[in-house]
Amino acid sequence: MLRDALPRLTAMARAIGADLRGTTVSLDGVYDCRENRKAIFNRGMSPNIPENLRGRKTPKRGRKRRFDPAIFDERFRTIERVFAWEDTFHRLLLRFERISEVHYALKTLAYTMINLRHYCRR
Repeated sequence: MLRDALPRLTAMARAIGADLRGTTVSLDGVYDCRENRKAIFNRGMSPNIPENLRGRKTPKRGRKRRFDPAIFDERFRTIERVFAWEDTFHRLLLRFERISEVHYALKTLAYTMINLRHYCRR
């Protein structure tokens, strides 16, 4: 899924005038494979993915992959904080809506309220 999403992401960034070259893409160890790292690297970004040991008892041969745990921990804390803020909206927590458009509209409203709380503090 990542290799399918990267071209769309770069096209969307290009459409709004953002340059993603030189940025760091921080992902979970599930995405640790040569193809994903190569797809990220070929778009001018640097991958920050922890090595997935996959039940190995000895380390994998070859050059060590670049991984910065500080970037990974900050990303993890930020994402978990956003999920915790989203969980305060109980209707989204259990997803009562059957129609996806209504659910995503309520999510948009919730994120708008989260941003208003954050940016409109006194």
